[in-house]
Amino acid sequence: MEKILEITNVSKSFGKVKAVDNISFNVTKGEMLAYLGVNGAGKSTTISMICGTLKGDSGSIKVCGEDIKKNSNYTKNKIGVVFQNSVLDQTLTVYDNLKYRASLYGITGNKFRERFVTLEKMFDLKEIKNQKVKTLSGGQRRRVDIARAIIHNPEFLILDEPTTGLDPNTRKNIWNIIRYLRKNNGMTVFLTTHYMEETTDADFIIIIDKGKIIAKGSPLDLKNKYAKDIIRIYHINEEDVKKLKLPYRKINDGYKIEIENTTLATDLIVENKEIFKDYEITKGKMDDVFLNATGNRIEDVYEENN
Repeated sequence: MEKILEITNVSKSFGKVKAVDNISFNVTKGEMLAYLGVNGAGKSTTISMICGTLKGDSGSIKVCGEDIKKNSNYTKNKIGVVFQNSVLDQTLTVYDNLKYRASLYGITGNKFRERFVTLEKMFDLKEIKNQKVKTLSGGQRRRVDIARAIIHNPEFLILDEPTTGLDPNTRKNIWNIIRYLRKNNGMTVFLTTHYMEETTDADFIIIIDKGKIIAKGSPLDLKNKYAKDIIRIYHINEEDVKKLKLPYRKINDGYKIEIENTTLATDLIVENKEIFKDYEITKGKMDDVFLNATGNRIEDVYEENN
């Protein structure tokens, strides 16, 4: 598989603070990597180094096979970035924002007009293209932010908390666009988010804490390692639950039991068929993975810092 991003033994310090501490990982073409951590964990520093706006102290970063230090113009053309805070010019129209951005990549005249038609359809910009950005809603601005980021057809899209502050329906629409780009354009995505449910589409997840990678793997791997499965048993008396000899908690119409993994849950059910008449099993959530790996719940830390 073609490697779109290769990070090898990269470190970056600010004075005595080691923002990024000897990290290494790869992202292959078409994958989505979710890069998670609380504020100050090293996410933004990593992104800045990938984009070439910040120099690492050691190690190497390659984008599409090229070292960013040796061929920065090439690698910058391969990357699109949707920043956490919109970088659109508030006083310009949507059309003029995209026209100006395209010109930085030599996309002008008929070439730009053709590109705009494509983006207009993809991001539903027809009704807002002549509006100034400052008049747009948060969801409309986000659509334009993403259109701006891919104006030059990059192979690698960085999404830095792309749906922060958006309502659930708008977030859903934004994710539909991202899925379209992955499916139809084969785009590789590097995502940071504090909405754990947004990591379910990720092929691989990395959790970084105090500059170090502390956990990595597929969503399923991490759930199996860091989050217990949940069994909910309904319409049963407490005496029967006690027979299982496991910690339990009363819920509205039954009892909740945490168990290490699905295999053990299956064994428990098979061995106690008379108890498990009405039940359900759910795997642990990414919130639990993050909490157990770092000791922090990412939404709580985010809210404390914003």
